Amino acid sequence: MKTTTRVAVIGGGVVGCSVLYHLTKLGWSDVMLLERSELTSGSTWHAAGGFHTLNGDTNMAALQGYTIRLYKELEEITGMSCGLHHVGGVTLADNRDRFDMLLAERAKHRYMGLDTHIVTPEEIREIAPITNTDGIIGALYDPLDGHLDPSGTTHACAKAARMGGATIETHCMVLETNQRPDGTWDVVTNKGTIHAEHVVNAGGLWAREVGAMAGVYLPLHPMEHQYIVTDDIPEIYERTAEHPHVMDPAGESYLRQEGRGLCIGFYEQPCEPWAVDGTPWDFGHELLPDNLDKIEDSIAFSYNRFPVLETAGVKSVIHGPFTFAPDGNPLVGPVPELQNYWSACGVMAGFSQGGGVGLMLAQWMTAGECEREVTAMDIGRYGDWITPGYTRPKVIENYQKRFSVAYPNEELPAARPFRQTPMYDVFDEMGAVWGHQFGLEVVNYFAHGDEPRYETPSFRRSNAHQATAREVAAVRDAVGINEVHNFGKYLVTGPGARAWLDRIMAGRIPKPGRLSLTPMLSHNGRLIGDFTVSSLSDTAFQLTASYGAQAVHMRWFHHNPAEGVTVENISDRLNGFQIAGPRARDVLASVTRDQVTDMRFMDLRHASIGTVDCLIQRVSFTGDLGYEIYCDPMAQRALWATLWAAGQEFGMRPFGMRAMMSLRLDKFFGSWLNEFSPDYTPVETGMERFIQWNKPVDFIGRAAAEAERDAGSARKLVAFEVDATDADAHGYEPVWINGKVEGFCTSGGYSHHAGKSIALALVPTGLAQEGLAAEIEILGEMRAATLITTPLFDADGARMRG
Repeated sequence: MKTTTRVAVIGGGVVGCSVLYHLTKLGWSDVMLLERSELTSGSTWHAAGGFHTLNGDTNMAALQGYTIRLYKELEEITGMSCGLHHVGGVTLADNRDRFDMLLAERAKHRYMGLDTHIVTPEEIREIAPITNTDGIIGALYDPLDGHLDPSGTTHACAKAARMGGATIETHCMVLETNQRPDGTWDVVTNKGTIHAEHVVNAGGLWAREVGAMAGVYLPLHPMEHQYIVTDDIPEIYERTAEHPHVMDPAGESYLRQEGRGLCIGFYEQPCEPWAVDGTPWDFGHELLPDNLDKIEDSIAFSYNRFPVLETAGVKSVIHGPFTFAPDGNPLVGPVPELQNYWSACGVMAGFSQGGGVGLMLAQWMTAGECEREVTAMDIGRYGDWITPGYTRPKVIENYQKRFSVAYPNEELPAARPFRQTPMYDVFDEMGAVWGHQFGLEVVNYFAHGDEPRYETPSFRRSNAHQATAREVAAVRDAVGINEVHNFGKYLVTGPGARAWLDRIMAGRIPKPGRLSLTPMLSHNGRLIGDFTVSSLSDTAFQLTASYGAQAVHMRWFHHNPAEGVTVENISDRLNGFQIAGPRARDVLASVTRDQVTDMRFMDLRHASIGTVDCLIQRVSFTGDLGYEIYCDPMAQRALWATLWAAGQEFGMRPFGMRAMMSLRLDKFFGSWLNEFSPDYTPVETGMERFIQWNKPVDFIGRAAAEAERDAGSARKLVAFEVDATDADAHGYEPVWINGKVEGFCTSGGYSHHAGKSIALALVPTGLAQEGLAAEIEILGEMRAATLITTPLFDADGARMRG
């Protein structure tokens, strides 16, 4: 056995083999895979083997499309069969909300180049004739849906990796992973110790245990899953073509042909987590005992949807475990706490996603970044706050909602509330309707009187609409207040702090007492951060950005260190409030003896408010006259009491994130992971105006950004006024210009201040002109849209800057 390698991949399922193959494809041949038993000895061997492109996250859907195309590539390279059956499939909708979801997904597919179609009940019966369409409104048909041979596919991937120079060691049990001072790893196995530059945890069912060897907790949990294979069914074996897949979300089931019968699997509500206290090392090619009682209701439902099942005998029951992350997406990428340690686990839909996971991780390892935005599966979307006690109920919830409608405004309740600020009970008593971000409770809006304390999930305007309008009016007409807890906050100190920030950030680093806005770029010039930099002194700076990106941003900071610089994540060590609106200055003047009323836009100043020492910044994401006021969380309640009492004279009201996202549309402000993400560049999103092109520093991403600036971008971020009725753009709706899909929405919503539906979108630069007529497809309807360039509020910035 080799004793040194560039990469040691731990785990011989389809994901581990995919990572190994893609590393060789991208030029790293000195790589090896370690498998404790035989290849496929985990979840892979008993998988149903289905694949599809449907996914609520657009980038995940694209990667699933790549995965499906990969199988032909593997067959051509190796001469082995993956057992491909491209039979197509339909996803049924039995109610309006589910049909709205399919309409929204079909719209996304238009600009993604996926050839899916909305079909009627009559067409469903032609495509999948065993389906009882009573109560069905329609379905989404995807010709790429199909299934394969899990074992054959995994072995084809392994052979392709070997052909590229990789080594595979089976019956090689990993016992320890120990990091050396230089960041490399000693992987101790029952066959000896391997010195590896990088370790990839593709441990599948054992990923938790493998992670624990490196001292890291990976938030995933196995769930029991059951599917049934029937005896021969005449309506199936007498067909001239293989029967397509049918996904029946109402029945929590998926169905496909298996030989001369059918295979049907269930995501039942009375589900069971497996191996709560750890996966046994000797588990492998076994199955769990049958438990048909658990799926009794699901089976009864399926008899009505697919009547041929009622008289079909059962050939076999497959009951085995596979792993989920709390949100159902994979856990992929560099583990934030460790050096040269990579995650490729939690891939619940291995044969839909395994190829894309392998490609993205291999790109990340060999090139330093991925070709597309992978936030949905980046392990950095979870921080060190997550615990097994949080993970397990979220995984159960995700399993139960596997086939539920995924609403853009839905807040799932499991394991909540978990993390709360000192203001939680105060706001809760005021009628807060809660959302959450990065495990933290965040106010979405405030219900008054007998208004429900729950926002109805919907693709259309929800019951939060009027409450949001009320809060927007409070900000625009008087003064609003909300917490600043959902900003990620970082303290950068040391004699080299300014020089380091000049290299890390593309924009201007301000003088003491001032703020600046700046993008943070990847080496390829893509946006990986949207920051406010506050200069506390020449050697101390406070950074603020998206709260949910803390682990991702800290990982980047740690991977780009410098002597004489300390970076601390103080996101939960600093809190406070934002006050915004025309009376905000009056409120502030009334609560401090310090001079603050002369603060210019983008000034910062220390002051005492009541009993509390604060840092005040003259800036607001509302686009209005506003201030961010930071303090020690231990003093936050005292700060609130002072601001709230003084604010009543000036009409102060609290507001939440729903109002915030409406207010920012008035000024066409972009937001993180909507308009600004690693999928986009500064020039096409307008962020180039915050780059300090003339600073004498080779900041990260400079060459790529300058090349794009000089060449011009092919597309441009613009705003549209949309002739909408009861539904607004949320993101990824196609933009039709002259009868052709030319762009897509990045986000949108309703401007309560202007009384208009607004969509932000990327369109070809050459078409981005004031008054451009377009159509935006919202829930299957073409809505007229007009490109606008004048902000809906404070167009000249007089109030925001005055």
